[in-house]
Amino acid sequence: MTDHLTYLLLGIGGGSVIAALAIGVVITHRASNVINLGHAAIGMYVAFVYYELRRSGELVLPILGLPGRVRLVDQPTVATALIISLLVAAAVGAAVFLLIFRPLRLAPPLARVVASLGLMVYLIGVVDLRFEGPSATSLRLVGPLSPRLVDALGLRVPADRYLMALGTLGVIALLWAVDRWTRFGLATRGAAENERGAILLGLSPTSIGLVNWILAAVLAGLALIVAAPLAGLDPGGTSLLIVPALGAALVGAFRSIVVAGLAGIGIGMAQSEILNLQASNDWLPDVGLQQGIPFLIVVVALVLLGRRLPDRATVASTRLPMAPEPRRTMAVTTVVAGIGVVGLLVLDSSYRSGIIVSAIATIVALSVIVLTGLVGQISLATFALAGTAGFSMVRVGASLGWGFPLAPLVGIAVAVGVGLLAGLPAVRVRGLTLAVTTLAASIAIEQLLFRWSWFTGAAVGARVPEPSLFGINLGISAPGDAYPRVAFGVLTLLAMLGAMAMVVNLRQGATGRRWLAVRANERAAEAAGIPVAQVKLGATAVAAALAGLAGVLLAYEQQVVSGSSYGALASLVAVAIAYLAGIAIPAAALVAGVLASGGLLTVVLDVINEGSSKYQFAVNGLLLMVVAVRFPAGLVGAARKRKQ
Repeated sequence: MTDHLTYLLLGIGGGSVIAALAIGVVITHRASNVINLGHAAIGMYVAFVYYELRRSGELVLPILGLPGRVRLVDQPTVATALIISLLVAAAVGAAVFLLIFRPLRLAPPLARVVASLGLMVYLIGVVDLRFEGPSATSLRLVGPLSPRLVDALGLRVPADRYLMALGTLGVIALLWAVDRWTRFGLATRGAAENERGAILLGLSPTSIGLVNWILAAVLAGLALIVAAPLAGLDPGGTSLLIVPALGAALVGAFRSIVVAGLAGIGIGMAQSEILNLQASNDWLPDVGLQQGIPFLIVVVALVLLGRRLPDRATVASTRLPMAPEPRRTMAVTTVVAGIGVVGLLVLDSSYRSGIIVSAIATIVALSVIVLTGLVGQISLATFALAGTAGFSMVRVGASLGWGFPLAPLVGIAVAVGVGLLAGLPAVRVRGLTLAVTTLAASIAIEQLLFRWSWFTGAAVGARVPEPSLFGINLGISAPGDAYPRVAFGVLTLLAMLGAMAMVVNLRQGATGRRWLAVRANERAAEAAGIPVAQVKLGATAVAAALAGLAGVLLAYEQQVVSGSSYGALASLVAVAIAYLAGIAIPAAALVAGVLASGGLLTVVLDVINEGSSKYQFAVNGLLLMVVAVRFPAGLVGAARKRKQ
């Protein structure tokens, strides 16, 4: 019993971080109608700023084009570094609100989701740039709170856990009191419910939103500064703490600070206890069971809260990017594939690799375009399904001896089945809530399935047998400059061509008309006799099949696959890049393939200026935010509109 209580108390540290992030999600959503997926990334950046100040006295700036670092003091104290870091957090929160999310207050949910994804991608990219090389490993994560053990009731728990819990509970109580009893709290709630009415009463929604965003950014920064010694600092991993925070915020229906905060603490305690149970019970699988809790909480919240979940953008959500008829798409794709084959035959190894990566990324983008662009279902689990297909193909080949093309077909079929299970919430919800659900599902699949050693080969990974057909080797491996083999490149281009043909044919037929009808207005589509649930699940199956196809090709391309081959962050980037190119235009998938990391743009940038491709991730995030605000139809859509 003592062990259980100890682990529960240890979990209040992580739970306090989740609670602080959840509170930030709630107050920013109420203030500006945004579920900010980049909220934890803001805290991550601020934490890096704090620990770099403590190490070197240098302030790390987040703006590309400016000097990366500015020297402030020689040996800053804890208080000095903390004050400077929280001021930076306030500045970041204000800039993000005024420059990005205030202009998007009436935008469709997709635009706001993509803008927040762009913010996350940008901050991760900037931190990777600023802390590359030795500086990435030289940070000493000595937090501002004391880690000494405290004896209480026979339990030995570090003091920082108690301090974090007390601080979080104090913040919850203070914000509840402000929300309930002060003019500012009443003004915030009033502006959240009716912005126009608030203006008529003399309130300023911009000022209200600005204060709330600053407060949220400061809370996120402080929470992750304090939590860094507990779990470490990693740009991608720390930014994904947004998932349990979203689960806690969803329990509070994105309205209640108290419920969201307490739910966050509860999630952290439950995750800690699951670690204890895994350590003491051999029958429990050695996978990330604790990461499945947010997904479970999201599903339960959806069942219990149902239609009461907020979606204040319902009226505005009809203004989605245009989905023009794909008249010359197949001709363009055929020409692009032909040019790709010529490139495989005449260009060097780096360009051949870029062509292969771009072809696979095009298929990934098509999966996103089908479900998100043409049906309006914001799914963030594309690479989870791709990984399911890749690992299933390898396992079928190892267990049953099946090879190409039977094993890939089985892998794709498994991905479709898992996709339909993960897509069941889409029958009931859409928009921002569905984005939260699929993101939680993506993390759950990654932690539960991709860490299963029998299925994925654990940390060592699983070797992928090379594909061959009628004695012809279609694999990628070859010695020296012959790598990657032209045959595999042709295979990926043919798969890309086939995937595009399937999407275009579906889009031009009755299925495509049903997709667009459901996207525009589900109630009207239902009234017109269109089976909305069936259409959603059908589109989910098509998108999952495309993701599965990309997943098996990616497995063949990498040759050895592990859990890290199909990370949840890749799904977020896939949606972001597809939106950047043109989320509702199948031909835009070709542009998305070029923009993908490791694709043709990466190769060209490295050829023009060696090392310049390292900026691509951050620049893509910056472009996403700009496109979401200025060109909601994406780059291809904006070009089409300019021609008309």
